[in-house]
Amino acid sequence: MRRKHNLLVGERTAEEMKKQIGCVFPKEEEETMDVKGRCLLTGLPKVVTVSSTEMMDAFEEPVERIMEAIHSVLERTPPELVADISTNGIVMTGGGSLVSGFDKLVTARTGIHAVIAEEAISCVALGTGKSLADLNSLQDGTMNISRRRQMN
Repeated sequence: MRRKHNLLVGERTAEEMKKQIGCVFPKEEEETMDVKGRCLLTGLPKVVTVSSTEMMDAFEEPVERIMEAIHSVLERTPPELVADISTNGIVMTGGGSLVSGFDKLVTARTGIHAVIAEEAISCVALGTGKSLADLNSLQDGTMNISRRRQMN
């Protein structure tokens, strides 16, 4: 918003833009949203209409970093595990995975089917909580894996 429209918007407005019209893969129908903020040139309030295509451009840099990280992880992953991932797909978690089209972009760039997890925002915390509840039974397995790595 700063670079293209000389407009300063708050975090709440930016989050609302991300949720309503944010996308990282071209939408079938372009969406628009009126955004209110402070003009950096005059200091006065200003309303600008922003499109989903503009949001896609704004997301380009962080999305490229995420895609590079995905490629890097896949390159370092053992072949057997990559075969499993290729068969079963990539499960995306976290709030960022909910940006429209992110799963489609990951699928297009990696050739591996990507899906968004149920309860994407909280599933990691829920899974961590479940594993902590069973910490005593998991500890031996975790230690054995660690020891095995040290031996190799």
